[in-house]
Amino acid sequence: MDVTQATATAPKPVDSPKTQSAAAINSDFETFLKMLTAQIQNQDPLNPMQSQDFAVQLATFSGVEQQVRTNDLLQGMGAQMGLSGLSQMASWVGMEARAAAPTQFDGTPIELTPKPAANADAAQLVVRNAAGDEVQRFDIPVTDDPINWAGVGDDGTPVPSGAYSFEVESYSGTEALGTTPIETYARITEARSENGQTVFVLDSGAKVEADDITALREPDGSG
Repeated sequence: MDVTQATATAPKPVDSPKTQSAAAINSDFETFLKMLTAQIQNQDPLNPMQSQDFAVQLATFSGVEQQVRTNDLLQGMGAQMGLSGLSQMASWVGMEARAAAPTQFDGTPIELTPKPAANADAAQLVVRNAAGDEVQRFDIPVTDDPINWAGVGDDGTPVPSGAYSFEVESYSGTEALGTTPIETYARITEARSENGQTVFVLDSGAKVEADDITALREPDGSG
């Protein structure tokens, strides 16, 4: 009885961009040498190319080759610097960052830092859920002192747990002066690099860049 044995084929390794770049340079150099050889073989015997012309062509190719290698080196250095910055920012994970971003509400009052307009004589706090729907609105003092949002509706019923965002509407008499996002503290759960920037992921799922964080504190609120 004939038995046919299947032979597994090992997957072909995938070259890294650096390896591919080096292979491209080698391939281009071989092509350049072939073209140069053909140029020498087919030159006019009565008007041969001067040796300095060959030197210029070799120098030009060498300059292009060095530029490609320099670009690869700079890309590698940039990636290493990005990882270094990300490593330094990793110590922020677990801390509470203050930023104008949605905050996760789990029944514990949330500290808010409203900033009404300078010429306002009245202000209202506007609370929105994760879908962006307004769930509450009430007057607050015209001050930038921190206030606490208890997460209780107008009827005294606690609002559902979830991500909420806050903003302050400023008024001068009956004239609306504008709406400003309110900064809150939220726990950092992750630090990642996106498009060369360090981005922090909050417990609400919101993402903020390092430059958008205005304060940092321990989870218990000290510091």
